[in-house]
Amino acid sequence: MKKIETIFECQTCGYQAPKWLGRCPDCGKWDCFVENSTVLSGPARKPNVKKKDIGNIEAVLLNSDNIKDIQRKKTGINELDRTLGGGITPGSLILLGGDPGIGKSTLMLQVLYAFSNNGGGKVLYITGEESTSQIRLRSKRLGLSSSSVFAASEIDIDIILSIAKKIKPDIMVIDSIQTMFNKDLSSVPGSVTQVRETAARLMITAKKSSISIFLIGHVTKEGAIAGPKLLEHMVDTVLYFEGDKNYIFRILRVVKNRFGSANEIGVFEMREKGLCEIANPSALFLSQRPKAASGSVVIASLEGTRPILIEIQALVSATNFGTPRRTILGLDHNRVALLAAVMEKRLGTRLIGSDIFMNVTGGIKIDEPAVDLGIISAIASSYFDKPIRSNAIAIGEVGLTGEARAVSHIDIRIAEAVKMGFNKFIIPAGNFKRIKKQDKNIDIVGVSTIAEAVDAVL
Repeated sequence: MKKIETIFECQTCGYQAPKWLGRCPDCGKWDCFVENSTVLSGPARKPNVKKKDIGNIEAVLLNSDNIKDIQRKKTGINELDRTLGGGITPGSLILLGGDPGIGKSTLMLQVLYAFSNNGGGKVLYITGEESTSQIRLRSKRLGLSSSSVFAASEIDIDIILSIAKKIKPDIMVIDSIQTMFNKDLSSVPGSVTQVRETAARLMITAKKSSISIFLIGHVTKEGAIAGPKLLEHMVDTVLYFEGDKNYIFRILRVVKNRFGSANEIGVFEMREKGLCEIANPSALFLSQRPKAASGSVVIASLEGTRPILIEIQALVSATNFGTPRRTILGLDHNRVALLAAVMEKRLGTRLIGSDIFMNVTGGIKIDEPAVDLGIISAIASSYFDKPIRSNAIAIGEVGLTGEARAVSHIDIRIAEAVKMGFNKFIIPAGNFKRIKKQDKNIDIVGVSTIAEAVDAVL
């Protein structure tokens, strides 16, 4: 006779306990345990595998002709194809996460229509949050039309797999994985057990039938994809759709990719007709840069293999309170505080009595050490109230002793800046020694300390 046992499972990390706990001992979250019922079967039986079946199982040489090379499929959206490493790999499982209302469903709908209109084949859109009438209404609003796009409003994973088996699409989108439901489990949709089991069945389907499946995932308040971390381990590619809803720019960032680089990004702009690709994001980010304004500097950030020029603004003003404020948007707060302390020690600037406000224009988030010289230049420009030369760019990492340290791919960063009309570059001396010969119209200055860098840009 089957025995039913009640266990309690953490909805964040999947930790199981025989009784309810207020705080999860694994991830440290509070009030996250939910009761689940598990059916315990009798003693484990030996798998029913016949000897003749075992004899048919054999390994294959990876360099043999029996294994066919996989050809990537173009989606029709160049930014997404480049982010994925050149296109969608057949049979891959891709997880797309992002804040509510950021444009995840809109992007997936545009991908399906672009793929089908470019001769890619049939596609299937499964929604657990909307009806097919609402999906059609959104397609009309975006001006999309195709005869190879199928849609279904369903949450039962068995019915969804039956639909996919009947239609045999090349690409399938699940919107969202938190709404999918396996009737063999007693837990509610969105629980750790349901998310894990439904994702596992979709992964098996993708590998066996060579269907490329996109899973749209909700995010938590901390910005991580809801559900256990196991979900990110199961999929082949993890994409995050970033951006502020108050801005028109959207960044598609790769966190994990088994079939390509894990550092690529795609840039989109939200318009009335949906998301539009930005082929030259540097020109768009610098289009409204003020002229001869103190505290404004352009830095060359490298996102994967793509260099992007972004404006950083700083405002240094006398504090009205006992403790100075440090308000940072788009940059690492701790990194800016560290660089401000280095400036006080090595440059003699009295920032301890000043408020520092910093912002990255366009709502972009930057997290790489190569922008350190740009941050120091912007703070120094605002502190001394001297504008930075309009044709100058500062690139480099800064150490605690005030030295300028070399960064990677300096040639790519300079080449992108030259295209945008910049001709003066302040770079670390370590990069200056190894840099290739440039055009005579370009002035490259190698600096060893932040004092030399500030003198060069002001």
